Amino acid sequence: MGAFHAYDIRGRWNVDFDRDTVYKTGYFLPELLGCRKVAVGRDMRLSSPELHAALLKGLTDAGADVYDLGLATTPYVYYATAAKGFSASVQITASHNPKDDNGLKVSRENALPVGYDTGLGTIEKWILEGRPCVPVEEAARGKVIPLDLRDEYLAFQRRYVGDYSGLRICADLSNGMSALFVKDLLPSSVEYICDTPDGSFPNHEPNPLVPENTAMLREYVRDHGCDIGLIYDGDADRVMFVDERGEFISPDLMIALMGHFFMEGTGTSPAARERAALKAAGRISGVRALQDIRSSKAVGEYLAPMGVEMHTWRVGRAYAAPRLREIDGLFGGELAGHYYFKDFFYSDSGIMASLIILDIVAELKRRGRSLSQLIAGISRYCNSGEINFRVEDKPAAMEAVVKHFTSGEKPSALMDFDGYRVEFPQWWLNIRPSNTEPYLRFICEASSPDLLAEKVAQAREIIKRFE
Repeated sequence: MGAFHAYDIRGRWNVDFDRDTVYKTGYFLPELLGCRKVAVGRDMRLSSPELHAALLKGLTDAGADVYDLGLATTPYVYYATAAKGFSASVQITASHNPKDDNGLKVSRENALPVGYDTGLGTIEKWILEGRPCVPVEEAARGKVIPLDLRDEYLAFQRRYVGDYSGLRICADLSNGMSALFVKDLLPSSVEYICDTPDGSFPNHEPNPLVPENTAMLREYVRDHGCDIGLIYDGDADRVMFVDERGEFISPDLMIALMGHFFMEGTGTSPAARERAALKAAGRISGVRALQDIRSSKAVGEYLAPMGVEMHTWRVGRAYAAPRLREIDGLFGGELAGHYYFKDFFYSDSGIMASLIILDIVAELKRRGRSLSQLIAGISRYCNSGEINFRVEDKPAAMEAVVKHFTSGEKPSALMDFDGYRVEFPQWWLNIRPSNTEPYLRFICEASSPDLLAEKVAQAREIIKRFE
């Protein structure tokens, strides 16, 4: 059983997990979280109806009522969980994974994530131990109750919709769940591609981090003179962007761009006007934001003059969402294109992030600045991107890399969670084990191309001994 991971349950359907796994997960969930009402949503994957049926039977056999949201984005399920006071929810999705995969994203009260260390590991243990699943008596079994929060959810999101006139936008929906809401929020002038939900993903896989999956968007933006392109993943908890030249923008840099909204109130949406009023009243201060351990130094450096205190933490929603709440942060994000908001229950939302970014870009275009110019003002370093190494002894390889680079020059910062991040005045590295794949992930950033090439080459030589 290889579907239980740090962040969720996910893998190849009927290979890594099956109906029995899903049924038992549903059966054990009410006991694990102490709940009798569970919100459930699902994506459009071809296997999702089968998972849905097994999950609902497990939940109701355990005596829990299911509030069925039907087809849903993952952030829509987060909204339902927190806004309606559910103690548990499940979204059936494999997010950005290929079409033959599926999975379960579990949340508890306030849409806090349930990861392996906070409950999924316990469920896996109970399943492996063969703990019995005895349905409660017929009279005590749970009911399935349809729940439609669409209008309420759209009203919430419209607070972040600005005046995008004068902005030519292309949106790639990846044949995923963002199509449920995006067209109700963005203006009719937006040009869409891959906008029909289809679990076979006929155009490209729903993972925007893979360059070939953004090829259609990049080409469309260049050929049609768009100011910005955006692309959501399969369940719409992530969003990524390309500039007017069709160049992909590293998602961590958009955390910095969001500072204009949160610290200056840049934009025309109702939420932006509220931020601007707070700034004018001198009521924006002591703001904390969150980035993951792989994020560019440029993000914190760009936000610091605005008055933002940047915190760095582990990769993944299971860690980021609780951490943002713990530090009472206002916003944050990850290199993978997740963006978290205090005003969205400290959760991530690809659609909310895109509305904010579009508002900023539209306003700054009116001031004569293109998106590529905005990003050029943020990005100050040369970056290797994430490099994957298939390594047997990951801990030994990580220790060897860190020992090599710290044996001479003393680092200016050393972070030892989620692998290591080692910082020096002119460069830094992060080396960490994948939580879901047999890889060691390495990323390096430096002040010049030559310095970057030198450090990456040195790391490659060290890691090669462990492959």
